[in-house]
Amino acid sequence: MLSTSHYRLPKVKMLLLLEELKANSIAVGSLCVPAHRSEAYIENLLAKILEFEKSPEGLAKSIADSPTGAILFWGAHHRYLVMPPFPVFEERSANVCEIEPLSSLLNAEFRIGLVLVRLGAYGIGVVKGEKLLASKVGTGLVHARHRQGGSSSHRFERHREKQMETFFTRVCLHAREQLEPFAAQLDYVIYGGVRETLLDFRKQCHFLHQFDPKTLDVLLDIREPNQAGLQQAIREAWSSRVIQWVEK
Repeated sequence: MLSTSHYRLPKVKMLLLLEELKANSIAVGSLCVPAHRSEAYIENLLAKILEFEKSPEGLAKSIADSPTGAILFWGAHHRYLVMPPFPVFEERSANVCEIEPLSSLLNAEFRIGLVLVRLGAYGIGVVKGEKLLASKVGTGLVHARHRQGGSSSHRFERHREKQMETFFTRVCLHAREQLEPFAAQLDYVIYGGVRETLLDFRKQCHFLHQFDPKTLDVLLDIREPNQAGLQQAIREAWSSRVIQWVEK
């Protein structure tokens, strides 16, 4: 019987795992699946790597749900599904371990725009690989929600909405200042912070709409959008989600 572990691996540790898998390449099959493939289609692909009736429950769904695609490594002693930090585009399957699609991805020098927003704080950065090329962090006054009702509460909420509008305008200006010089070179844009806040911010910041085709469908959980938060965002942006199966 197989037990399952879910975790994230930063870039360096993921590359070390790939080297371990390469050392056992004869005994490990591999499958690389781009995003937006149906579960039924993936089930057919899995039959090339393992007997599908013995595959773990939910494996095909985990692959289908990944916005960046997935890479499966499967053998008697090594069973990993990796959801990479950036999209894979080539479908590949082999009865030996092919680490090249993922190792090439992790060694690429992508240019990435990072936009981190929480009410009252922001961090904007441009990264090449894992090196921060440009950045701007700051704060702004946005009061917490009013807990009481009545007319005073309505006045407070209108005042708060104005604070949010002013804050978003400032953040959008800084996003333009940092990202526009690199706009044509950016490979991806990644957001971090609070989802609802980011949705409101992106509605107001029309400048960012040009990057929608390059925006990854991920959300970095950054609690403090400051300079340290930008460094954390870089590590998170390059980390891979991993599901591992081991015999109990």
